[in-house]
Amino acid sequence: MPPGRAPAARAQTKGADDSEAPPSPTPATARSGARFLRAAFYAVWVVALPLGLAILVVWGLTRSPGESAGALQTAVGLQKIPAGILLFTAFAIAAWRFRYDLPLSAAAGVGGRRDVPQKLRGRYEDAELLLEEARRILKARKRDIEKELTSTEREDLITGLDDLDRALNGETFVPATFERTQAKAERLVGEHLARWRKGEIREYAESILIAIAVAFLLRIFVVEAFKIPSSSMVPTLMVGDHIFVNKFKYGPVLPLTDKRMFSSLPPARGDVIVFKFPENMDQDFIKRVITNPGDSLTVVDGRPIINGWLVPHCHVGTFRNEGAESELYVEYLNERAYFTLFKQPPSDVACETTRDCPNELSCHHGLCGRDSKDFKNKAGEVWVLGDNRDNSHDSRAWNKGTGGGVPFDNIKGRAMVIFATFVPAGSEGGVFERFLLDVMGRPQLPDSNAHLRPAADKCLRDIPKITLPPNP
Repeated sequence: MPPGRAPAARAQTKGADDSEAPPSPTPATARSGARFLRAAFYAVWVVALPLGLAILVVWGLTRSPGESAGALQTAVGLQKIPAGILLFTAFAIAAWRFRYDLPLSAAAGVGGRRDVPQKLRGRYEDAELLLEEARRILKARKRDIEKELTSTEREDLITGLDDLDRALNGETFVPATFERTQAKAERLVGEHLARWRKGEIREYAESILIAIAVAFLLRIFVVEAFKIPSSSMVPTLMVGDHIFVNKFKYGPVLPLTDKRMFSSLPPARGDVIVFKFPENMDQDFIKRVITNPGDSLTVVDGRPIINGWLVPHCHVGTFRNEGAESELYVEYLNERAYFTLFKQPPSDVACETTRDCPNELSCHHGLCGRDSKDFKNKAGEVWVLGDNRDNSHDSRAWNKGTGGGVPFDNIKGRAMVIFATFVPAGSEGGVFERFLLDVMGRPQLPDSNAHLRPAADKCLRDIPKITLPPNP
């Protein structure tokens, strides 16, 4: 074969091989995929698993009413959310401490990249942080560094950092090169940039203070957590539910004042609101708004009549909760549908006089009933009722039974979502059953009353044409 043809043949063979081999991912693509895997790894091991363990431990330590409990069980039972937060933090710290030893840590590239030996993963992450910090100081303190360091010192420092960067991000990871360049970079940064570096205590303090400030501002202006302690809103809200409240909905109250920003009051009829109890401002209540300023309200056996208009409802069936039975209805108000409970079925018999009513019932505003109260909603307030109509300390009972509304200044916000539910061990209901349930959304029955869901679905489908009361 002539000498000149061999290189061409080799080139042709190489080209054929290249065309058959799959293209290798670009560095950017590889880094993007590695970041996704690491994020998934941390989401499972450092967030989801500690959260699940914390919930299970709190649930396991909670005792049923009347069951004997030790000091630990009593403390957890009274403070479930703080206990859950402490347990979650402890489990998350333990998972983070042993993250390099957890299953799939190498595959996810925990420690920077997949080809880093396990014993060097911690040092690899420390080196990345050192490189980031040093370059941030060089940029922020450029003039000071030029004044205080000689050109030779600056050049040595930058060269050392560049060498470390290449060792960290090269195509292949060489442990010996990495260890050498890391030691050199640490020495140079310590010698030349120590005066501008933050101490470890300062970094922790700043992080904690920022987290506290953000949480404080969110709690004041945006969202706050509340626990449901009573059954006045069953089955919309069960005892043990923990909810987030939207404090921005009606305009957040400025600290140390009664003035609101971006006020949007009054709340709509049907809204579930959290407010300061007018007769004890240190106590928070949660109820449903029934009337707005100027409305007249008559309550007949728990059924509201607004401006002479009877709020329509639909009977679902017998609701069972903690050994007691009540009659469940769907009520329709202001284009909202929600559950209500009554110990005895309210009468749906219309009347003109008491003669038109069954025995022991009287005629009240065109409706037969056992009991009736008339109220007037004054300006600057709303009137509220609990969804559990016969077991709620609401507007009907305030001011020694004469009734009373909630002043606008007392309103904290509107209920948003259930973020946790803690029921006593042995009670009906599960920890995750009501997780992320929208309080203002479509009402949902607990699993303990699943037999009522077909009837409830029918009531929720057959919405009356008129759900808005007339103007006062």
